[in-house]
Amino acid sequence: QVQLVESGGGLVQAGGSLRLSCAASGGTFSSDTMAWFRQAPGKEREFVAAIRSSFITTDYTDSVKGRFTISKDNAKNTVYLQMNSLRPEDTAVYYCAANSRGIWRQVREYDYWGQGTQVTVSS
Repeated sequence: QVQLVESGGGLVQAGGSLRLSCAASGGTFSSDTMAWFRQAPGKEREFVAAIRSSFITTDYTDSVKGRFTISKDNAKNTVYLQMNSLRPEDTAVYYCAANSRGIWRQVREYDYWGQGTQVTVSS
């Protein structure tokens, strides 16, 4: 059973940066696909970024390209989301997710989820 624990959220001013971490246990971390999703109040959960280290492949939603970077540290079983140039519209609960089937942007394609970490960007 894979367990995911996020950390690193908080309150930041627009233009600032945060780095989210997701520590994984119980799975084959080095070959799994790891992703970040986010959910703002009253909105559906949406894809942010994903990484599949077996093929060194990443994917980003258009609104975060050039601002966010996803990375993995297989030795620490941790995936990161470096978020720069944050905007108020980035405010959401950010979730870490995992699967063993490759990079997908749909929530239903991910089997394991963390509890979420709040990111709030003030204007």
